Amino acid sequence: MEEKYKTLEIERLSSTSSVYCLCLNTPSLKNALTLDFFTEFPKAISSLDQNPNVSVIIISSKTQHFCSGIHIQALSTITNQHQVSDRGRTGERLRRTIKSMQDSLTAIERCRKPVIAAINGGCIGGGIDLVTACDVRYCSKDAFFSVKEVDLAIVADLGTLQRLPRIVGFGNAMELALTGRRFSGEEAKNIGLVTKVFESKVELDDGVRQIAENIAAKSPLAVVGTKAVLLKSRDMSTDQGLDYIATWNSSMLLSDDLMEAVQAHLKKRTPVFSKL
Repeated sequence: MEEKYKTLEIERLSSTSSVYCLCLNTPSLKNALTLDFFTEFPKAISSLDQNPNVSVIIISSKTQHFCSGIHIQALSTITNQHQVSDRGRTGERLRRTIKSMQDSLTAIERCRKPVIAAINGGCIGGGIDLVTACDVRYCSKDAFFSVKEVDLAIVADLGTLQRLPRIVGFGNAMELALTGRRFSGEEAKNIGLVTKVFESKVELDDGVRQIAENIAAKSPLAVVGTKAVLLKSRDMSTDQGLDYIATWNSSMLLSDDLMEAVQAHLKKRTPVFSKL
């Protein structure tokens, strides 16, 4: 039986689909990231990753906004609960908490399956941390974004400053992080943060589901391998990356999926692949 969460909801697109939606589900807080979220999110991602019926994960929102950032009460709790008389121990405890919260979002990169962000409405602060960890991002025309932490007198510490520059370029990331300004879905597309802007939330949901179903129909070994190699190669030289993919394919290339793909192509039929 699927575990129930306070801040999240898991939905299968249909009884036959291998695409699952992981919906942010705290509408009264505009999907702000609470302390419960940081506990539940990595558990939910891990459960989907380990589920053989899951091929692709979509992170989305059913409400007007995707994510309004880290909940202010969570920030207050974190600050207060780590105060002790020893400044060194206060700092060490706070660092441990930050590392744990970082790890909650890095769970997306650890997940073998592709994770797609479908963004509508506001995507603020911690929402940027969340979507930059995803593999692909799409948004609706009403979406808007802000690397908001600087306006709260803090430095973004959950991944934005590390991942955003790799996605939109160093100069764009620096400007957005220093100003904290709001920018539109169209600008997000122009700088490469999102791949496509859909006209409405309905079109976003339909479009992303079609894209996810298309990915889910491909060889699971090829999809998982492509994500793993791209992430690994991001931090390697070209030479190192080429060596890594040679090693990867020396163990994965000669699979039943390859034979099925070849046979399906020759017989002009749709390939059918086994679950992972």
